[in-house]
Amino acid sequence: MYEIYCRLRDEAGYKDADVARETGITKSTFSDWKNGRSCPKDEKLRKIAKLFGVSADYLKTGEEPQAVYYLDSETARAAQEMYQDPDMRSLFDMKRKMPADRFAAHIKFMKELYEKENPDEGGC
Repeated sequence: MYEIYCRLRDEAGYKDADVARETGITKSTFSDWKNGRSCPKDEKLRKIAKLFGVSADYLKTGEEPQAVYYLDSETARAAQEMYQDPDMRSLFDMKRKMPADRFAAHIKFMKELYEKENPDEGGC
């Protein structure tokens, strides 16, 4: 953890005194971490992480935690629908396998067919 902290501190152009002033963590605490006399508590990790714009997990491991899979409920709903509906999965698979221009032509054809069969709905 201390190595990651030092790299972030140096990249930001800070010294331990600067970080101490910004976070309220004493300089002696940094010295204790450096010399292995103590390990940082979660509260202090969060303060440092906030200062450097990273997660506390990043300070501990050097890796950010995985992002939330779905950003909103609409995305989650669409993914669930695709998972449950074989025809939707088929379309998705074709999209991945087919050249973009060819797939676009198929979509255009399906839209035209839909509009022809449903003139009152104004298209999809």
